[in-house]
Amino acid sequence: MMQAVVDLPIWAAIIVSLFLLLGAGLTLVGAIGFLRLPSFYERLHAPALVTSWGVGAIMLASILYFSITQQRLVLHEILIGLFVTVTTPVTFMLLARAALHRDRVEGNPDVPAKAPD
Repeated sequence: MMQAVVDLPIWAAIIVSLFLLLGAGLTLVGAIGFLRLPSFYERLHAPALVTSWGVGAIMLASILYFSITQQRLVLHEILIGLFVTVTTPVTFMLLARAALHRDRVEGNPDVPAKAPD
């Protein structure tokens, strides 16, 4: 049976809140970078860097909160963090390669030429 949120110790509530604020702040930085950076390639860079750290902070807050309220160690959030950490860079790399291929086909002069085989 889960305890009520009011039964959460103040030290744990502060730590959980700090992790949540850190994760939300990192996500906000990524979103602002996504909006403000000029090119597609630069726009990929900001969210790719902060996604893993933002999810990590929120994941730690969740682990701490549920471990304390359920009075047992809760670690299944680590799977979510693992999947995000593995899939985010791969997704952004595939998006960048597709955009690079598109720009080369269109003859964009700002894109480096394909390396010789």
